[in-house]
Amino acid sequence: MAFTVVIPARYASTRLPGKPLASIGDRPMLQHVWERAGASGAERVVIATDDARIRDAAAEWGAAVLLTRDDHPSGTDRLAEVAAELGLDDDAIVVNVQGDEPLIPPAVIDQVAGNLRQRLWASVATLCEPLTSREQLHNPNVVKVVADGAGRALYFSRAPIPYPRDAKAAEGGSPWRRHIGLYAYRAGFLGRFVGWPVVPPEALEQLEQLRALYHGEAIHVADACRPVPGGVDTPEDLERLRAHWAKKGPTA
Repeated sequence: MAFTVVIPARYASTRLPGKPLASIGDRPMLQHVWERAGASGAERVVIATDDARIRDAAAEWGAAVLLTRDDHPSGTDRLAEVAAELGLDDDAIVVNVQGDEPLIPPAVIDQVAGNLRQRLWASVATLCEPLTSREQLHNPNVVKVVADGAGRALYFSRAPIPYPRDAKAAEGGSPWRRHIGLYAYRAGFLGRFVGWPVVPPEALEQLEQLRALYHGEAIHVADACRPVPGGVDTPEDLERLRAHWAKKGPTA
């Protein structure tokens, strides 16, 4: 199964500047992510960055790097630039792997690419996992997703959806799903996406995927085949991961 992995990596970060090059064990975080992506079935792994420091560091360990514009409003816009630069066909599959997820299982990268390839009706595929904590359900930083019986996303929200009006209805298993921000795109979709302005639901929720739904693009959602550890957003996250790595090594 042919697909391309793109790893967007920005040096600037409000909460953790220089995050992609922060060391974990004996290597930078971004190198760990690149190695995980390389262990998937991808035919090509490309790091996309707007910073020469990241480009130079990645070149040292042999990564393919594209230096992109520094004025992209989102990672999806950066992805679209890479797809155009690589000359990908509209049906080519591009998997976006975040540069701050050094424990991402290669199996889920293969899964999301395969899910998109098998669903000709979808422009995008993504993953989710059961959400069992009421605290997470009501946490606006945890994005929830509702899909139909075929796995077609109906809506993504920071609010608790579906809303538990009757607590008894939720007994016997969790009806809630936490969205995992791993995406596979058709390259043609990326070209369309960047031509659309921000839409009202997206502006309210601050969720880019709502722009796709607003324009009638289908997003396939499935439960991840493996647990997907969270990424690194803060210095505290980084220290926890370093401690985990020192104790257990590169295992999720």
